[in-house]
Amino acid sequence: MQMEYRERFSRSLLLLGEETFSALSQVKVIVFGIGGVGSWCAEGLVRTGIHNLTIVDSDTVSESNINRQLPATTSTVGKPKVEVMREHLLDINPDANIVAIQGEYTEETAGNYNLNDYDYVIDAIDSIKDKITLILNATASTCTFFSAMGAALKTDPLSVRTTEFWKVEGCPLAATLRRRFKKLGVFPSKKFTCVYSKELKANRFVIPSTDPRKKVTNGSLVQVTSVCGMTLCSLVVNDISLKRSHL
Repeated sequence: MQMEYRERFSRSLLLLGEETFSALSQVKVIVFGIGGVGSWCAEGLVRTGIHNLTIVDSDTVSESNINRQLPATTSTVGKPKVEVMREHLLDINPDANIVAIQGEYTEETAGNYNLNDYDYVIDAIDSIKDKITLILNATASTCTFFSAMGAALKTDPLSVRTTEFWKVEGCPLAATLRRRFKKLGVFPSKKFTCVYSKELKANRFVIPSTDPRKKVTNGSLVQVTSVCGMTLCSLVVNDISLKRSHL
């Protein structure tokens, strides 16, 4: 390992040890959704030492993203989120293998992604329909899967928690997903861990959504979305560390 590379990640190496840090550079991770949660997850992964990362998002940066999304600044408005993120992540680690895909994960596009190619699949998708598709396909694959539940309408980062999907309490998104699975009569093939919060605030006023997938736009804050993203990152890193300690 090059001296410059080791120095760049020396603090990760000190805490995680040689075996875990080596594993970080070998595993393959894909993050679906590079918004208020997924962008911070990607940031944390690369800063910790993940080398092979694929990021997927179809959107371009908008003005309304600036309050909470890592790739969103006044100079990046109108640019594809994944391209902005790729440039940013390579500035952190020029040796990283960052694949940026400007696209969506839907029933129609799912065949474009072989989830078995990845050690870890991260769901930070907003669309309920697409989230269901990813959950079903990811839990049926060989990957380790982690999912973000709702991060909007929350102000307290200390309320962010992790638990198994069917044990999530107080999260409207998780409740909606469970109802949909029961209605469809199709369920995730294996258990998976979620990042969620019981906290639920109300919008002070209503703004109709410009996204056809949503009825209204909900407020969200970076101090919560970033913590959700970094918590997803920690699930990956801690899982790698745990698996290395059992070898």
